[in-house]
Amino acid sequence: MAIPLLEYSPKSQNERVSGYEVPGEEQPKIYDMVDVTSNEDMEELIWAAYRQIFSEHQLLKSNRQSILESQLKYKQITVRDFIRGLVTSEVFRERNYNTNNNYRFVAMCVQRVLGREVYNEREKIAWSIVLATKGMKGFVDALLDSDEYMQNFGDNIVPFQRRRILPQRDRGETPFNLKTPRYGAYHRAQLGFPQIVWQNAVRTFRPQEKQPQAGDPVSYLGMAREIRPRENPIPRVSAQNIDYLSKVPRK
Repeated sequence: MAIPLLEYSPKSQNERVSGYEVPGEEQPKIYDMVDVTSNEDMEELIWAAYRQIFSEHQLLKSNRQSILESQLKYKQITVRDFIRGLVTSEVFRERNYNTNNNYRFVAMCVQRVLGREVYNEREKIAWSIVLATKGMKGFVDALLDSDEYMQNFGDNIVPFQRRRILPQRDRGETPFNLKTPRYGAYHRAQLGFPQIVWQNAVRTFRPQEKQPQAGDPVSYLGMAREIRPRENPIPRVSAQNIDYLSKVPRK
């Protein structure tokens, strides 16, 4: 039985309110399958999907999924199915899932699939449990089948970064598609990875309800082990030192 998604809430009530933004260059362009009327429009939509899911760092020709593109062009699959195929592809797994821990992979997928930052650590832990119990495909399905995704993108819209307006300079935030999807070897070396910690003492955790109470004999076990009774040495007797003749009665 799979563990259900834990409940989590935004860290601020303001995140529940749809923001009012003045139209401008910072507004994301929405790519909708309904608006596709030519091959050029279709290519732009496909390119937008790759840019959203793979980010600018992984826009390589070898990463393109020709079969999925063909199915989308002939309308055999929806845009949501196309996004599902990109996220669950082997190349995405190799370049993103295999090179990150579960928490970082969850945060990255929420950014790219749902188009927003994770609310808090509780949400990151909740989705990490889904990833650990259902696997990568089950986790991706849960994101794409969620009410949040369907209400914002549906079956025909390519996911985009919501609230594209960047915060103030002191709280600057890089757009999702410009964030490095993994740490490189050079950066890992700068951070001191791999970090190996040698632990000499092995400690075990005991819950509070299992802690020994007052008067429990376990509490005095250490004291009893420290008590060393005085030993009575047994004298050694050698057969050569026994005077047998003195024990023989004389007549």
